[in-house]
Amino acid sequence: MATAILIPVSEYLDTTYRPDCDYLEGEVVERNVGERWHGRLQNFFGFIFRLNEAVWRVQAIPELRVQVRAERYRIPDVCVIRNEDPVEQIVRTPPLICIEVLSKKDTLGDLQERVNDYAAMGVQNIWAVDPWKRLAYYCSARGFQQPEDGFFRVQGTPIQVALSQVFAELDQPE
Repeated sequence: MATAILIPVSEYLDTTYRPDCDYLEGEVVERNVGERWHGRLQNFFGFIFRLNEAVWRVQAIPELRVQVRAERYRIPDVCVIRNEDPVEQIVRTPPLICIEVLSKKDTLGDLQERVNDYAAMGVQNIWAVDPWKRLAYYCSARGFQQPEDGFFRVQGTPIQVALSQVFAELDQPE
């Protein structure tokens, strides 16, 4: 088993990774990205939030560094921040929503670790979509729950996204 090479957080923050990587207590960890469905769903969420950003008072930004703890940075597939949140190049204020799109190699165990980091930071809305199984989840430190009515929603806001629209995005002609 290979030993991880640890780097200081300052080096991580000054380095460009393509695609960007998580940083976990000194270790740079690659993320599973680059598949067509993964990219389509990232674009879809960005598009739907952009269309509604004036009414929903949010901005959706793909692959934005989020500092979940002093020595831990995660890169959600889509990070949704409130218009009134501080403007931060690296997000340190808990986002309104963190959205994760699973890749073929992702496991629910790996996802739970990410979710635990977001939840510990104070993120109240964590969504995950599995394009391969056509499933969607509300996520928390307690686990995963599928939306009962076929919509992702954020309580106390007008935000709602129909899962039928999300999965229809995968049925577009190649």
